[in-house]
Amino acid sequence: GARRDRATNIKSASKSIVSALVGIAIAEGTLDSVRQPIATFFPRELGSDADPRARAITIEDLLSMRAGLASTSFDGYGAWVRSPNWVRYALTRPIVAEPGGRMLYSTGSSHLLSAILTKAAKTTTRAYAQRELGAPLGITIPSWARDPQGYDFGGNEMFFTARDMLKFGELYRRRGQHNGKQLIPESWIDKAWGEYTTSPYNGHHYGYHWWTREYARVKVHFAWGYGGQFIFVIPARQLV
Repeated sequence: GARRDRATNIKSASKSIVSALVGIAIAEGTLDSVRQPIATFFPRELGSDADPRARAITIEDLLSMRAGLASTSFDGYGAWVRSPNWVRYALTRPIVAEPGGRMLYSTGSSHLLSAILTKAAKTTTRAYAQRELGAPLGITIPSWARDPQGYDFGGNEMFFTARDMLKFGELYRRRGQHNGKQLIPESWIDKAWGEYTTSPYNGHHYGYHWWTREYARVKVHFAWGYGGQFIFVIPARQLV
């Protein structure tokens, strides 16, 4: 029943959209930098007795899946999305690795970025995405799931058509430019495609919510969502 004009749930490929929004927010001064500690956004959720290592987690740690918090993906996903407060639940998971250390893939990290964007931009993640990416690209981004506190689900459940996914991939292939306008800083593209860590499960490298690996000696950057939701960007072949 799929049609080219019908949006579908792109699952964790949503994470690469969130990454772009963070880069835009930093460029326009809505967020300070990737080094900004996230604790200042969540004083109530963390509480006064939080692990000091949790207070040291930065935006970059979330983007590169190196927050050190126990994962809310895989076996931990169900309990997380059934919890009454997704932000608090993700933030108060046990610290199982040093922040900035090894990779721990967790959709909760992406959701924290959505909450941070909402607080910093004073608008919903969807509204921010529509203003900064959707409108310039000619995309209408439908509403998607929210948590019990009303934060748009970060890192899952966004809906795009295949052609809209192509537009987003082309934006990255063209180094953040669309119709002569720089929508995403070129420097952010390089950072997003950096190789900060490696998945222990598949050997792929991970940047800021983008995956990278080599095929036939050519680097391929990709957004990856459950069920085969992919955006592959291959600059050396001028291909998306």
